Formats: sequence, structure tokens, C-alpha cells
Amino acid sequence: MALPLATLVTLSACSPAAPFLKTGDELAHSGFTAHYADTTERYAMMNLLPAGMLTYRPTATGPVYLYADRLGCGCVYMGGRSAFAEYSRGHQAPAYAAMTAELNQHPGWDWSVWSGNADPGPSQPRHVIGAEW
Repeated sequence: MALPLATLVTLSACSPAAPFLKTGDELAHSGFTAHYADTTERYAMMNLLPAGMLTYRPTATGPVYLYADRLGCGCVYMGGRSAFAEYSRGHQAPAYAAMTAELNQHPGWDWSVWSGNADPGPSQPRHVIGAEW
């Protein structure tokens, strides 16, 4: 019984998604919230973001920092200034100029698809984790 369990633990540590899961945990501990790309519109918005890089999108109340985690959770981590500052204390965050350059390349962000009332329910096509993101 112990050998199969040890094998399973060893194999899970070798998972290609392990670095993404670690980053997701670190973002969550810093105050970011995961928003799953579980509708076609959210999936499209997630794919506008660079994979594995913090960036931001402006809002009326200030920037919201975003991290697209396509492999780990199929979600976008979102956080405000305080979450970004907390994450930046222990990690190399991209320069603001690099994030602004990325924003200028992909200006078509639609916040409405991330609203809870924007989800049309079970009739909406959904994407499966593990599929090609």
C-alpha cells in the first residue's frame, strides 16, 4: 500500500503543471483570486493575456493585475494594488513599462464576461481543463 502511494506522490511532483500550480498558490496567498475560464467568452479573454506573466488592465478604480494560468487551473488570477504589492515582495514582478506594452498589444479586454451574472449557465459551451489552451 505504501509503495503505490509513494509512487503517486513522486509522479505528481513531476507533473508539467507543477510550476503553474505553485505560482497559483503564491498568487492566492498574496491576495489574488482565481476566476475560471469556464465559458467561451472567458476562455477568449484568458487567451488575450500572455501565459505565465503578470500584466494589468485599467478600471475606473485603478489597475487590476492579471495572471493567465492556462495549464494549472484554466483561470485568470485577478488582484488589486495590494495583492500585486504583496506578490512583488517575494517575486520578480515585470516592469510597469513591460505590462503597459503588453496592454497596448491587446487592448480589447471585456470585464463584463467575468461578472457572475454574465454566465448564461449550462447551455454555454465550456472548455475542458487539459485541452489545448
